Amino acid sequence: MNLTDYMQRQKAWIERSLNEWLPDLQTPPTRLHDAMRYSVMAGGKRLRPILALATGELVDADPEKLIKPALALEIFHTYTLIHDDLPCMDDDDLRRGLPTAHKKFDEATAVLAGDALLTLSFEWLAEHSGQLVTELAMAGGHAGVIAGQVADLAAEKNPPDAQMLDYIHLNKTAALLRCSIRIGAIAGKAPQETLNALSSFGTDIGLAFQIIDDILDSTADTDTLGKPAGSDQEQGKTTYVDVYGIDGARERATAMYQRAMATLREVDGDTTTLEHLAQFICDRDH
Repeated sequence: MNLTDYMQRQKAWIERSLNEWLPDLQTPPTRLHDAMRYSVMAGGKRLRPILALATGELVDADPEKLIKPALALEIFHTYTLIHDDLPCMDDDDLRRGLPTAHKKFDEATAVLAGDALLTLSFEWLAEHSGQLVTELAMAGGHAGVIAGQVADLAAEKNPPDAQMLDYIHLNKTAALLRCSIRIGAIAGKAPQETLNALSSFGTDIGLAFQIIDDILDSTADTDTLGKPAGSDQEQGKTTYVDVYGIDGARERATAMYQRAMATLREVDGDTTTLEHLAQFICDRDH
């Protein structure tokens, strides 16, 4: 398969659908809706909805029914980015090559736009099933993404700690990538054995994704990343490069990828698309 063509097609569908279903700019409160659209439509790889749709294909889920849950993952992810960039969190001025929401609008509007996207993500999931609501609530809540963010903030300026680093990113990063895959699998009524294997696959590629992010933060420039290069180091964050060095971090990402591939081989069906997406995650340059 040609992964580039596949991702472009899926991304175009995702962005058309987001444009259709996000609140329009004529509906009050217009400034809030402008901030929501600005942040969601600013670009990005759309990896989480693409993973959900690709997993759905594997288990014969109806893509027309899965698209809105997939989009819920994307707007939930955008909420996390808006809040992550706030002055009280990482205080970043640039995201995807554009001013962050609190710079483009103001801090209060950014907070409320994130809140609105968070709430809307559950509304879209609820249109499919309560089970999918539970999946995202567990992945994104106090024991998932938010737990990872709390630990990430607490770890700033502290000596590198490999165990804490894994805790942070199993929650802050891997939890939502795993959830994306689980939502696709659940929508297709995958058997429990398949769901378990795909969950493990999602955890491993989630950690690989973060390790590559840390490597890129240390090696790529701002134009390539679309956000300030070296910002993690400036903020005193613990990264995989701090703990393992560049070469050691690459080896760890490769180990996560290889373990993910071994797990995926246990899954019945055509896993080609997920295999290629995992390779993309580990080979990307931005």
